[in-house]
Amino acid sequence: MSGLRLRSSSSAPGEVYLKGRMMRERALDGLSRVIQAVSSLRSSGRVSLQLLILLGLFLSPLPALAVNPDEVLPDPALEARARALSAELRCMVCQNQSIDDSNADLAKDLRLLVRERITNGGSDEQVMNYIVSRYGEFVLLNPPFSEKTWLLWGTPGALFVLGGLVIVFYARRHSRKPTDRALTAEEEALLADYE
Repeated sequence: MSGLRLRSSSSAPGEVYLKGRMMRERALDGLSRVIQAVSSLRSSGRVSLQLLILLGLFLSPLPALAVNPDEVLPDPALEARARALSAELRCMVCQNQSIDDSNADLAKDLRLLVRERITNGGSDEQVMNYIVSRYGEFVLLNPPFSEKTWLLWGTPGALFVLGGLVIVFYARRHSRKPTDRALTAEEEALLADYE
């Protein structure tokens, strides 16, 4: 089965890079214009809630710019599979982001590798197994429970139980009954005033 190309044959790799770069520059230019408009309205005291909500909605899709236009597959079904797989893989540079969200060079290489394996006819499981065989289970954002990962999965529960025990022991220690002792003269005088 012949795979789909990642880049169209009508454009050279340099052209595709420039197109993606121009799209990012346009998006950032538009963002800077919106920020300038909001700051001018804010200085005049006319910022409305609707404008702030609009700004928030405008800024929310910015993480989607991590996948460059030259990486997108022409077939929407294959691209959806690639995005789903990329969302499950950890960026080895950022470590708390998926490769789908990361702008790191290694994340881009992994995204391209995922797309290449998909276009060559690999199933989702085959693609994931290939990447795990090269990078280890650490590359998975949600590694499966196994003898290698039991500590990873067990530590949060153990810490939760340990925290509960600390709270119970602390509460027991500080809730002991007071010892019987005689009232001081001052305390007896206060008590007599209330009677």
